[in-house]
Amino acid sequence: MKDSQILSSFQDPPELAEARARARALPLYDACHVGVVLRAVILVEAAMAVAALFGAADWREWLTRVTLLSAAAVPATLVWLMAACGLKDVIARLPRVLQHAIGIALGAAAGLVGCSMLAMASLPVPLPWLASACAGALFATVGIAALVLRAKGRMPADTTARLSELQARIRPHFLFNTLNTAIALVRGDPARAEAVLEDLSDLFRHALADPREAVTLEEEVELARRYLEIEEVRFGKRLQIEWSLDPQAASAKVPPLLLQPLVENAVKHGVEPSTTGAQVKVSTQRRGATVVIKVTNTVPAGQGAPGHGLAQHNVRERLRLLHDVQAQFRTVLKDGVYQVRMEVPA
Repeated sequence: MKDSQILSSFQDPPELAEARARARALPLYDACHVGVVLRAVILVEAAMAVAALFGAADWREWLTRVTLLSAAAVPATLVWLMAACGLKDVIARLPRVLQHAIGIALGAAAGLVGCSMLAMASLPVPLPWLASACAGALFATVGIAALVLRAKGRMPADTTARLSELQARIRPHFLFNTLNTAIALVRGDPARAEAVLEDLSDLFRHALADPREAVTLEEEVELARRYLEIEEVRFGKRLQIEWSLDPQAASAKVPPLLLQPLVENAVKHGVEPSTTGAQVKVSTQRRGATVVIKVTNTVPAGQGAPGHGLAQHNVRERLRLLHDVQAQFRTVLKDGVYQVRMEVPA
């Protein structure tokens, strides 16, 4: 048996090749996040505070030096972040070596911008133009390294979160119960059975579609609606659903499969254990630059916080990965009502 050419004849499947092509098209480093800006400014301020300690005779001189250094360093940092963000798509098309080189060059230019701020103060000392350019390049190198590590760490985290969410979401008992619901309706109400199977098909098609970093809130609401329609057939009057949707919030970007596991939790821990059923409410509201999303359900008397929090932890992590510090996720159980409250940028 000749096996010398077996490995060389293998080719990546189209899905893997497409995923790799999408990964290559992503920016090597992305500074367009509020959290990145806050961390960069805090890091630079800390570095300036430490640098000002050298040669400072007392705290007054140290404070003067910190103020002077910050007047140059903070504007330079913001200039670099804005340039890196604005040129993100252009830089992403270049080879990786050039991406690094351009980022460092932008850092040197930003350092010169910071030194020009000192020039405006008309200081009676020679201005450190070369030192400022070198410092800007050095800080840019550190910043790029941190952003690259952030981007690399994000990809496996997204993949793990998606797989974990799918395992929690498409559970065998859910498929079994849904098919049983459809089978029970086939003879007595075939049209309704067909609708249940269509909703189930949409759920699976959405779950197994090509992964995207973000979808609109409107898409997520529609998916959650389909899921609850299936459960409504299963539980009948025991499941009372209420929707309170703000059209102005529909375009907000959220991670895929955000709402469905939360409404599934609401059904599992609110409706299933209760002989009288439970109420489930999904609401969205735009408040200025923020969209508030709430999933609320009643729970049987004496029941604690629903579940082990696996689905909620999954959702919280994906929100953090997509929106960083701009996203919030909170839960509360009070007076027999459990609520998940999320905030995302509008």
